[in-house]
Amino acid sequence: MSIRNLLKLTFTTIVLMLAGCSGGVLDPKGQVGVDEKNLIILCTILMLIVVIPVIVLTLYFAWKYRASRDFEIYTPKWAHSTKIEALVWSVPVLIIIALGVITWRSTQALDPYAPLEGKGEHLTVEVVSLDWKWLFIYPEQGIATVNELVFPANKPIAFKITSENAMNSFFIPQLGSQIYSMAGMETKLHLIANEPGTFKGISSNYSGAGFSGMKFDAIATPTEADFDDWVQKVKQEDTALTSGSYKELAEPTENHPVTYYGDVSDGLFHEILMKYMKDHGSMDFYSKPDNAATGMRKAMPDMHKGHHEEVNE
Repeated sequence: MSIRNLLKLTFTTIVLMLAGCSGGVLDPKGQVGVDEKNLIILCTILMLIVVIPVIVLTLYFAWKYRASRDFEIYTPKWAHSTKIEALVWSVPVLIIIALGVITWRSTQALDPYAPLEGKGEHLTVEVVSLDWKWLFIYPEQGIATVNELVFPANKPIAFKITSENAMNSFFIPQLGSQIYSMAGMETKLHLIANEPGTFKGISSNYSGAGFSGMKFDAIATPTEADFDDWVQKVKQEDTALTSGSYKELAEPTENHPVTYYGDVSDGLFHEILMKYMKDHGSMDFYSKPDNAATGMRKAMPDMHKGHHEEVNE
């Protein structure tokens, strides 16, 4: 096979492989996803600075010092070259330093808990992972949906995420970062869609037999007016999401259909979040007491009183 044909075959293979990236992390539709794609590409290029020369030199040395070649200079006492050592060690060290700086800066810039700066007011969406479906609560609009997430394009979304039981991973590949949902805990994620469209959402963490069907559509409407129209459409539904109906919804089901709730009980997300913490009193996740002991006395006065009584006895 000629060199030209080999290059054509390689190019065709790369094109076909990249064609399969449509709809994934390498086809971002949001600013967070774009930044992450650029980070992946940059880090890959930096690592290839080492990988490609190693591959090329391995093949070159195998050819140059093949057994059938008998006219090379024989130097059995050669053992060291300062130039080669400097090159071999300096390049990887510089690359590691560059990767370290890039990783540090990108980790701060792409912090999922940090609101998106300069993008305006965020839309709050409370997310609960269930077996095996996703519940989305819109506290400001007073509605909820199952397996359908709708929001305006070019408007940042602030997700508050928890789980009914098993740990899952909330992920919209084309919009950016994934983050875990855990029972009794709240994680945060901030995303934005730079253009309208329908993007696939998944759980990227195995959580049981119905895990493979745990998918949802993330729909970015062209304008906020379109989003408001959708909200009004959902509000017309007669179904209400209360503590009682939530218990029914939480029962394990596979391939759950898209469901709308025109009304949601106030504080339902906090109730779900605290269901495993009810014996420890109420707590504020967004403030820190002056000291741990004072904070615990305020949260669990009865427990502290009983503890001191036992000690005194």
